[in-house]
Amino acid sequence: MKTRFWIILLLGLSLWGCGRREVFPVEPRIEFVRLDKIDNGTGVDNQADLVIYFEDGDGDIGLDETDTDSIFAIGSEYYYDFFIHYYEKQHGVWTEVELPTPLHARLPHLSENVPEAIKGEITITTFINNYLSPYDTIMFSCYLVDRALHKSNTITTPEIIVQK
Repeated sequence: MKTRFWIILLLGLSLWGCGRREVFPVEPRIEFVRLDKIDNGTGVDNQADLVIYFEDGDGDIGLDETDTDSIFAIGSEYYYDFFIHYYEKQHGVWTEVELPTPLHARLPHLSENVPEAIKGEITITTFINNYLSPYDTIMFSCYLVDRALHKSNTITTPEIIVQK
């Protein structure tokens, strides 16, 4: 009887000590956290760190440098896995601008223990100044695609005033 009590008590404590595992959908979810301009000492805004919070139920976010075959090949739709669209406020209207070089990014693997639920923050350094344009108010819309091609929600940043 005493042995049984101790086994049940130890089993209960071990299960209680494990804590609850977080569960998220397999589709990634992102939220805008902040945008920090990078001061290059010239008084002109050039780059910024875009900070995004993410959650993913199976942890398959990110690509290796060697992930360049088939759907992840250079020039393919999914060569990038973090998509950033650039908008300028032109005469009071938000207008998407096709930049000479896309701002999209390839994120590294965020988890080596796939499948597992993961969450955290991603920081992406990106250009914020379109030197070909006189407009100084911009914003980004962004989304993420995981290795299974699950697309996250799309977020938008607040408007950003760029020192030209």
